[in-house]
Amino acid sequence: MVILIVVKWKIRPELADGWLEQVDAFTQGVRSEDGNLFFEWSRSADDPNTFVLVEGFRDADAGAVHVGTDHFKTAMEWAPDWVAEKPQIIHVDAPVDGWGEMGEVTPR
Repeated sequence: MVILIVVKWKIRPELADGWLEQVDAFTQGVRSEDGNLFFEWSRSADDPNTFVLVEGFRDADAGAVHVGTDHFKTAMEWAPDWVAEKPQIIHVDAPVDGWGEMGEVTPR
């Protein structure tokens, strides 16, 4: 089982170009957590002010530890100053052990 979380972050236009630098310490902190499997940011191809975060945790216990860390609490303190609207989230318990291969595409 993997805890899969996807969050869409709409950032204030005047701050969007600095977003990845702003979240760097938070990102590195999460990636260092024992139960973190992945924590990846992407910038929307349609809206340069929107970033998508895909994160995975080993289990619910790892997720609980995550929200109790200092780097999480610190990020939640400054994030309201950066967002243009409340982030949108999808959180699911996925019945897999991690990434699998996509069947439709194989390198030539």
